[in-house]
Amino acid sequence: MAKSNIAECYGNDPTYEWKRLMKDAYHRLEYETSMWMLKRHLPKKGTILDAGGGPGRYTIALAKRGYKMTLLDYTPQHISLAEKTILKYGVGSKVKEAVVGSIVDLSRYKSNSFDAVLCLGAPLCHVKKESDRKKAVRELVRVAKTGAPIIVSVIGRLSVISLALRYWSKEIGKTACFRDLWKRGDDNLWHGKYFSHMFRAEELKKIFPSNVTMVEMAGLEGLASPYTKEPEQLLRKQKKTWRNWLEAHFAMCTDPGVVDNSVHMMIVVRKK
Repeated sequence: MAKSNIAECYGNDPTYEWKRLMKDAYHRLEYETSMWMLKRHLPKKGTILDAGGGPGRYTIALAKRGYKMTLLDYTPQHISLAEKTILKYGVGSKVKEAVVGSIVDLSRYKSNSFDAVLCLGAPLCHVKKESDRKKAVRELVRVAKTGAPIIVSVIGRLSVISLALRYWSKEIGKTACFRDLWKRGDDNLWHGKYFSHMFRAEELKKIFPSNVTMVEMAGLEGLASPYTKEPEQLLRKQKKTWRNWLEAHFAMCTDPGVVDNSVHMMIVVRKK
């Protein structure tokens, strides 16, 4: 990964990413839709690389389902937490290793090693140089076996720009920084001082090399993306209404317009 202090950001509170996906109904949409997509596209069994997998939320969930997992993440504190949590959930026998490493350099793994490769929760967004983002994607594809799915999720640019009106108006006032965001997708004030690149859907498609076949994309928060509080309110007070929303969400989350306007978008490709 390009030199950055993103490991410092996540290392300051390694539990943040573990808790984030379960903190409320809105954040659970990212996790539940990701798991729904994984169920659709993962092989029924096999070895999976969870690259940039943070403290191991997806590693543990998939290990519980019988997959043989390998976890790699850039933040040492994430790996330390993952090692403890893997033992806590009793899936140690299904996790080959949990190691500190960069998605830009997967040279510790041989080509054609994994039955599926994941890069979830937007680690690709924190690779600063475009050339390194392309290199990271080539590495994810390289270590996948022929026919294996490579599944990547990133932060969507359009939704972040929209949400800035509510949450990050000070950033809008910083003219040069805001132009970097809406023109190129580069947010140099992510969490106040860190870097994140926000993607458009077409950009995400084009970053993949020619030796993959496009399968499917999904907007993980989907049409709920601008409404960070309302999902929890529905879940608590109007459960039937929330169930009806989820039915519509899963029916529409793969629509191209929904994908490009979601806070997080996912792409699934297969190695030729």
